[in-house]
Amino acid sequence: MRFPSLPALLGVWLLAAAAQAGPAPASGAAKLAVPSEANVLSTLDPHHPRLFLKEDSLRQLKEALGRPGADPAFDKCFQGLLAKAEKIQAEPPPQYRKSGRIQAITRVSRNCVTRIYVLALAYRLTGKESYAAKARDVMLAACAFPDWNPKSFLDTAEMTNAVGVGYDWLFDYLAAASRETIKASLIEKGLEPGVAAYTGPKPASWVKNAFNWNQVCNSGLIIGALAVADTDPQYARIIIPHAVQSLPVALASYAPDGAWPEGPGYWWYATRYTVFALAALEWALGTDFGLSDLPGLAQAGFTPIYMIGPSGYYLNYADTGPNRREPLGDMFWLARRYQQPAFAADEHACLAHHPADPEHLIWYQPPVAMPPLALDKRFGGKVEAAFMRSAWNDPTALWVGVKAGYNQVNHGHLDLGNFELDALGARWALDLGGDSYDLPRYFSKEPTAPRWTYYRCSSLSHNVPLLDNQNQDVFATSRIDKFQSRPDAAFAILDLTSAYKDKSSKTTRGVALIDVRRAALVQDEFQITAPCEAAWGMTTKAEIAVDRDGSALLTMEDKQMRARLLSPAGAAFTVESAEQRPPPHKSNKGVRRLMARVPAQPGPLRIAVLLAPVWPAGGEAPAPALRPLADWN
Repeated sequence: MRFPSLPALLGVWLLAAAAQAGPAPASGAAKLAVPSEANVLSTLDPHHPRLFLKEDSLRQLKEALGRPGADPAFDKCFQGLLAKAEKIQAEPPPQYRKSGRIQAITRVSRNCVTRIYVLALAYRLTGKESYAAKARDVMLAACAFPDWNPKSFLDTAEMTNAVGVGYDWLFDYLAAASRETIKASLIEKGLEPGVAAYTGPKPASWVKNAFNWNQVCNSGLIIGALAVADTDPQYARIIIPHAVQSLPVALASYAPDGAWPEGPGYWWYATRYTVFALAALEWALGTDFGLSDLPGLAQAGFTPIYMIGPSGYYLNYADTGPNRREPLGDMFWLARRYQQPAFAADEHACLAHHPADPEHLIWYQPPVAMPPLALDKRFGGKVEAAFMRSAWNDPTALWVGVKAGYNQVNHGHLDLGNFELDALGARWALDLGGDSYDLPRYFSKEPTAPRWTYYRCSSLSHNVPLLDNQNQDVFATSRIDKFQSRPDAAFAILDLTSAYKDKSSKTTRGVALIDVRRAALVQDEFQITAPCEAAWGMTTKAEIAVDRDGSALLTMEDKQMRARLLSPAGAAFTVESAEQRPPPHKSNKGVRRLMARVPAQPGPLRIAVLLAPVWPAGGEAPAPALRPLADWN
């Protein structure tokens, strides 16, 4: 798929983007070409700046600035950058301040990334020296820190990213003494700990980590090593070959469809640093060694497109959430690299409501029309998920997302089969997201870990089946067995057997949009092996009124949705509170649980719930005739 033709006035953007993003992915399996220490720098651009935005592309940006009004979206990005730069100029220097139970400087490092990228880019675009001077002062303050906290290497990597880009972009501005001070600290506090992390007797755990730590740490080190590769090449010769071998371990988590197992917030974080790494290599060396051709990356930009409901919230699984769509300038990079105009169109839609980041200018793509998209999509891989909706570009549309996967995934909760639902512009079935990372042993995931007693991480807070009010098996896996879509309906069927194997020999969940996509049906089927209580639960911020017939009317402001228990006969809804203990636990104030609890004897059991928004023009959808999940078509 190629971008539609654009006015000649904007043609410069396509040329710039093509240079920035590199060639389109080759067909067939990706071939990784791991460089050797001897040849890795044979194609190094010896000049500064060499990272992300070289002088020829910067010149193209400046030319566009000379045509105000030609592209209002670009003008808005630029004005937003200047507003941030002006605000940052008044901020005090960064301070070495650890926080949280794990005593990290992560917030400090991230703040430095923002400050330096904003200030250095604003200086390069305007020539205003006060921006460069402030960026220099931020770097010198960070370089005066006793260390960049290598015990929590995310801190080190993000600071290495910030200082590496600042050193490269402001190379000609910096006085010789400042330049040497910054380079010395970049090496001492960033690159030398990085080399040790790769080559020490016990390599750092993030080197083989399949999730965000891998991308962040490798990316920061790649950027720092390339920044000084002309004068101190020994660091790049070690770091880049190791990073090119390490990154595929995490990039494999995007396969096959671009979803991210750790949840949407970490998709944002991991994708941002993935693009940093690939673009730094491409800019400075002319190649990313085949990393951008690895399976799944070309589809990564579909994650925010499909996983966000009309309410603006993601399917908020794992430790992030409830999360709204945030700007990610790297969607522009993904759009050009993989010839996907939908990614650029979606990012521009986000920018209509949010300020831009520096990456929006670095990778800028002009506005394009959103190409036609299917209403429904299934993602596979380490997190399987399905998304169904009644319409695009309708803020009141019905949307449902449901996830399968693996309970031991990084940042995962005991939430296999969890669903969330939007309708009438509101989120009715929601996920609470993670709890405080400062809770004792929050990241321990063995069966007896306290993590599983924390309400938000347990099954009890999620929109999943419950048997005897117990958690799912902490090692459970699940998959989407069947997914179908047609114009008037769609469904996904999940095999949840592994999660409930102690009390049910077979457990499946079906989630469907029915009645010409006007209502959702959630149907659970069990083969109960011992007497127990079976429960259906949904977390919501809606007011709930249970009627005499056992159904429930959910209300948010002037919007309503009816929940009907279609099976088993005689079952009725109840309402429970989701509010929890005081800090550090999050309180969940005003959150409720719509529950149906039924006694279950050995044998088959079906719990079926119809969620029917009360549409202004058409009322509620009628109850459907139920069929076994095996017969769904």
